[in-house]
Amino acid sequence: MKKLALFLLFFLFQNLEPALSLSPDGISLLSLKSAVDQPEGQSAFADWNENDTTPCLWSGISCMNITGFPDARVVRIAVSGKNLRGYIPSELGTLIYLRRLNLHNNNFYGSIPDQLFNATSLHSLFLYGNNLSGSLPPSICNLARLQNLDLSNNSLSGSLPENLKKCKRLQRLILAQNKFSGEIPDGIWSELDNLVQLDLSSNEFNGSIPTSIGELNSLSGTLNLSYNHLSGKLPKSLGNLPFTVSFDIRNNNLSGEIPETGSFANQGPTAFLNNPLLCGFPLKKSCKNSNISPSGSQNSGPNSSESQKKGLSSGLIILISAADAAGVALVGLIIVYIYWKKKDSSNSCSCTGKSKFGLNDKGKLCSLCSCACINGFRNEDSELEDHEKGEGSVKGEGELVSIDKGFRFELDELLRASAYVLGKSGLGIVYKVVLGNGVPVAVRRIGEGGELRYKEFAAEVQAIGKVKHPNVVKLRAYYWAPDEKLLISDFISNGNLANAMREMVNHQQASHGQQG
Repeated sequence: MKKLALFLLFFLFQNLEPALSLSPDGISLLSLKSAVDQPEGQSAFADWNENDTTPCLWSGISCMNITGFPDARVVRIAVSGKNLRGYIPSELGTLIYLRRLNLHNNNFYGSIPDQLFNATSLHSLFLYGNNLSGSLPPSICNLARLQNLDLSNNSLSGSLPENLKKCKRLQRLILAQNKFSGEIPDGIWSELDNLVQLDLSSNEFNGSIPTSIGELNSLSGTLNLSYNHLSGKLPKSLGNLPFTVSFDIRNNNLSGEIPETGSFANQGPTAFLNNPLLCGFPLKKSCKNSNISPSGSQNSGPNSSESQKKGLSSGLIILISAADAAGVALVGLIIVYIYWKKKDSSNSCSCTGKSKFGLNDKGKLCSLCSCACINGFRNEDSELEDHEKGEGSVKGEGELVSIDKGFRFELDELLRASAYVLGKSGLGIVYKVVLGNGVPVAVRRIGEGGELRYKEFAAEVQAIGKVKHPNVVKLRAYYWAPDEKLLISDFISNGNLANAMREMVNHQQASHGQQG
């Protein structure tokens, strides 16, 4: 009888052994598998077998040997872009040696569990491209080692927690394309000494831009605050950011003059588009006409107004009324004259004028047709235009003309690209523009008021384009409109001519000194 009982116990333990042999990390990972709705044919977790002794051979799982533990521990989960639908289980917080969690580009929903941040070794959390909702958990900075946090393209909401300043090692904070709202806290940024990337774009933030963002001395790349509801003036402290930082603050409600100090001087016009109340360089919108205040006319009270009316004689009132009527009649005649003038000229020309570089709100083209026709640009240049059309190059006013036939890009692409100021001179401003294919070009903006008509301008530029010399930058294309002229050439990153000549002179002086 005893032998039979021992045999049954031995048989029972033999059958239980596979289920009990999986490591604790493996059991925690199985909670993720259970939290996902797996349709038929789903293979993301096909090899996640509960009968295995270790999860280290499962797809998307990486392990590492840790001193003091007999089994390797899970340090990385990478199950991204699998179209998985489910929730993030709190059991993942028991993976105390987990360093990277990549679940991006799936369909995970629900909130981010607070227990996840019990995995205190986490330094990279990539959950972007899901349907996560709720607020950003305040306990997120329990992760003392957190360096990369990308929660973009979800439906997270609420305000930014003040205790983000406790994430001292944070290098990348990307919260774009969510529903965060409220003011951006001012007390966070001065504490984040290691932050190199900040993207809060496409949310619902309001209020002013915190001045402490200008203290992010490690920032590089782009400071992206675009597509929010930010208002007020641009803080001058942003000029203290490194010169390599480019701004993107489009589509807000910012106002006032753009500072020209520090890194502001390196920004192109595209950085500030769709802020109707902004003015100053690099926008071609002067601030002189933006500060007209009607306060002077509003200071007089109703009593003074009545006293002025009482003091006017009847003869003076009749004279003023007659002058007003004459003025209205004169304005009407001018409007009728301009109307018939435009109508007559419309029968003899058509126009293709485009927008100014960096001035259009959406970076696209807009018509300046009537202005060009009234000034007669089409009639004067019709012969040259017809000749160029035969050659397949120029098509008239407001066209981008490629001199190098192998160098092709669209004007929309040029206008949408971020522009960085390289220098200013009496001949205009030179920008560095990186096209969509990653090719950098130098764009010289000759500006408004150029005296050359299209025929003369095209002839001179075509002549310059034929020059071939190792010390002359190659001209790739040009753009002409009645009030806008651009020259597009190769971008040379090896300094400038002045520095090269100075080095040459110093070298010659040194060689003469050695000969003496």
